[in-house]
Amino acid sequence: MKPIGKRRWAIAEGYIPGSSTGPAPAMTSHETACILNAGDDEANIVITIFFSDRAPAGPYRFVVPPRCTRHIRFNNLDDPEPIPTDTDYASVIESDVPIVVQHTRLDSRQAELALLSTMAYGSD
Repeated sequence: MKPIGKRRWAIAEGYIPGSSTGPAPAMTSHETACILNAGDDEANIVITIFFSDRAPAGPYRFVVPPRCTRHIRFNNLDDPEPIPTDTDYASVIESDVPIVVQHTRLDSRQAELALLSTMAYGSD
């Protein structure tokens, strides 16, 4: 299949709520980058996290196999360091092949949870 997407994506808005309601891990408040690699080559992914008051964190490295998707929870990023909860951040996601990135947040601090999903900004 012909690859689709861009090699560089930005999610300008990020925030992991520090608390959750409901059973873990399904209802744990989280941020996710949903990455689609529709091409025939594996995608080597690098994520860098930016903050308002400190140096960036990363790189966080992942592989998405050809013709596959991978959902990366920012809550689970821990190498080289965890992403802090209750802290504003932004992210840049880079790939060596074209990919598509969608951003999703589950905020379950209240029983009436909120789910947000939006496309990231792609550029080359």
